Amino acid sequence: MRLTINGEIFDAERSETLADLLKELGVGRERVAVEINMTIVKKADYSTFLMKEGDRIEIVNFVGGG
Repeated sequence: MRLTINGEIFDAERSETLADLLKELGVGRERVAVEINMTIVKKADYSTFLMKEGDRIEIVNFVGGG
């Protein structure tokens, strides 16, 4: 399935749900926020949120510091 992730085209090979995609990308779920087609997805929904061809996904990592 072809997706746009943070402005880059990505062909997801093994991903059906958002949780699958994050695993495929090697992104930990703990410190990210995900927006799909301009809607923020709740962490509790990552495992059940089904993606579809052409979705536009933004993944933002939280960075601590001081």
